[in-house]
Amino acid sequence: MRKPVVAIVGRPNVGKSTLFNALAGERISIVKDTPGVTRDRIYADVNWLDQSFTMIDTGGIEPESNDIILKSMREQAQIAIDTADVIIFLTDVRQGLVDSDSKVADMLRRSHKPVVLVVNKVDSFEKFMPDVYEFYNLGLGDPFPVSSTGRLGFGEMLDEVCSHFKDKVAADIEDERPKIAIIGKPNVGKSSIINKLLGKERVIVSDIAGTTRDAIDTVVKRNGEEYIFIDTAGLRRKSKIKDEIERFSIIRTVTAVERCDIAVLVIDATMGVTEQDAKIAGIAHERGKGVIIAVNKWDAIEKDDRTMNKYKNDIRLILSFMPYAELIFMSAETGQRIEKLFDMIDLVVQNQTLRISTGVLNEVLAEAVSLAEPPSDKGKKLRLYYMTQVSVKPPTFVIFVNDKELAHFSYIRYIENKVREAFGFKGTPLKFIVRERKEKS
Repeated sequence: MRKPVVAIVGRPNVGKSTLFNALAGERISIVKDTPGVTRDRIYADVNWLDQSFTMIDTGGIEPESNDIILKSMREQAQIAIDTADVIIFLTDVRQGLVDSDSKVADMLRRSHKPVVLVVNKVDSFEKFMPDVYEFYNLGLGDPFPVSSTGRLGFGEMLDEVCSHFKDKVAADIEDERPKIAIIGKPNVGKSSIINKLLGKERVIVSDIAGTTRDAIDTVVKRNGEEYIFIDTAGLRRKSKIKDEIERFSIIRTVTAVERCDIAVLVIDATMGVTEQDAKIAGIAHERGKGVIIAVNKWDAIEKDDRTMNKYKNDIRLILSFMPYAELIFMSAETGQRIEKLFDMIDLVVQNQTLRISTGVLNEVLAEAVSLAEPPSDKGKKLRLYYMTQVSVKPPTFVIFVNDKELAHFSYIRYIENKVREAFGFKGTPLKFIVRERKEKS
């Protein structure tokens, strides 16, 4: 089940980053009393009672500014609005209701998304509540007073935010078709791959990085089966703002990955694998999605008998945290191995939903323990009682042990490798949960 996405938007300097950090529980966004300091969106996973969601921090919206940085921030905020399920519209009680707030409110109304109006910097409800009532004039319903620095008023605000999740998530659950997000750096050929899969020009393709402005869902039929492909935008680079918006496309990637079953990470063969590719791949890995690494533009590379192995080694080194990812060398331009991509997607879907019986799993566990003795500390030895699979997408296993502290990461990784040796699970991460069960006397 995907997590809903919540975007915090508003004018510059109303306290968006402070609210974001308070809800995320750590200082993630730079907080500085200068308008425009949050120049790229940053995301975090937030839990409230029994709900969890992905929260997006945005640069401030200046509706009519021509400043190149503020214009870029407005574009980023618009992307956040487009991809969010719920929007927190943050205003400032100390500045009062200003004309820009009304213009932002108009923009939000056009999105037809649920909007929760929040009035920040209400450090004293008794003192500031008369000023809060002024924000009813925006026509967005009840304003929720909060203090980001004092962490006041969060409960009612989050209850209201979470009240809008049910319908959004339920709609996604009903659609069982495989969802594949095409992710990667700008201009690596993501849209070209979808066009080739479709056999017709359904997504605009251009050599200008960032042509794809919105995430686009495209249904592709093959052999009677339907697949939903989610195209994600690249980064519109301008020399003056290159540094400030380096992660311009990250949030669109996050929201696409949240919705997908499999992420196809596209790498440009002419550029090779980079740290930016690793950052993007990490988003899918952290969220337990199936991963296929597609090395595109393979036709443009001069090759000898060692070229492919060198590429494989480079990719496995930089993306060492996902050794399970499937790898394909292809060309959207020529159609080389485009059909094999479908076969790979089918394989990963199958592995994501594979269930192993508890009896068979424990045969593998017993053999693994006999081949490599579990760790011990100060005379106390780790005992593994049994293992069972509890869910799929990703396949998730619970191992019951006598002492969690003795279950070192390296030994659990060894168990994972043995499970993979026995059952494959190519293309999908595996999740292992260690639970403690006291020994019977």
